[in-house]
Amino acid sequence: MQVGILYVDDEVNNLNSFKAAFRRYFNIFTAQSAREGRKILEAEEIGVIITDQRMPGETGIEFLESILPIYPDTIRILLTGFSDINAVMGAINRGQVYKYLVKPWQDDELKMYIENALELYNLRKDNKDLAHKLMVANMELSNLTKK
Repeated sequence: MQVGILYVDDEVNNLNSFKAAFRRYFNIFTAQSAREGRKILEAEEIGVIITDQRMPGETGIEFLESILPIYPDTIRILLTGFSDINAVMGAINRGQVYKYLVKPWQDDELKMYIENALELYNLRKDNKDLAHKLMVANMELSNLTKK
C-alpha cells in the first residue's frame, strides 16, 4: 500500500479541496483536529503530514512538536493563511518543519513539495533499513570470527 499523506485543518472546505486536488496522486487522509490526526497516525503509515497553523485547541506547530518523538521520520509541512514570522521560526525550530507554505496553495507547487517530501521520507526509511541490515551483518560476522 502507498504511504499516506495526512492533512490536518479545522476548515472542512480546505480538507475537501485538498482531497479533491490530490487524491489521484497520493493516498490522502484528512483530519479536522490534531486529535483526529493522531488517531490516523496510529492506524496508518503516514509519510508526510501537512497541517494548518491556526486551529482551535492546538496549533499546527504544537501538533507537529508533540508527534516528533513518536514519528521522527515523517516529513512535516506547515500551511497557514497567515504569514506570521513567529510561526515560521517556531515551526522550523520546534516542529522540524520541512516546508512552510502560505494559503491559498497552488496545486502544482504543493504537489511538487509533497512528492519531494515523500522521496525524502522513503530515503530516510531505506537508510534506516540498510543501517539495520548492516548492524545485523556485522553482528553475524563478529560471531563467526569468535568461533
